[in-house]
Amino acid sequence: MNAHLENLTGKAIAFYLGTNEYLISVDNVTAIERMLHITRIPNIEPYIKGVINLRGIIIPIIDLKERFGLGSYQETEQTRIIIVTYEQIEVGFIVDAANDVLNVNPENISEHPEIVGEVAPEFIDGIMKLDQRLLILLNLSKVLEMDEGERVSYEN
Repeated sequence: MNAHLENLTGKAIAFYLGTNEYLISVDNVTAIERMLHITRIPNIEPYIKGVINLRGIIIPIIDLKERFGLGSYQETEQTRIIIVTYEQIEVGFIVDAANDVLNVNPENISEHPEIVGEVAPEFIDGIMKLDQRLLILLNLSKVLEMDEGERVSYEN
């Protein structure tokens, strides 16, 4: 198991994209918001839907389904924006539902298998087994990486 997974303890936010459940450490989550008005920005990656103004802070918004090649989100009453901070980058992820805060135990996490289904392996740090559930632990570094190694960001 890699060092990143061995050091992962504490709590994580579980959320849905389609029928699959994913995890992000609560250490990276600053807020979970209902859908807000998104201002479109021209000439950006299609999965970046634009920006929101959240309490005076401009935050880029990523459609995680589109980022992973799973289609685009369809807004429902359960659709949420998870505000994430990673290495001084703050972004919002559109997800189908944010449903749970879970305790994370490294013993329940295995490195991702070569084939995990619909999402490219580079976006995945591991799979956590919890009772009958399998939850996919995201690699935020890769999710936020754009072409040529740039990171998603917006300068205020």
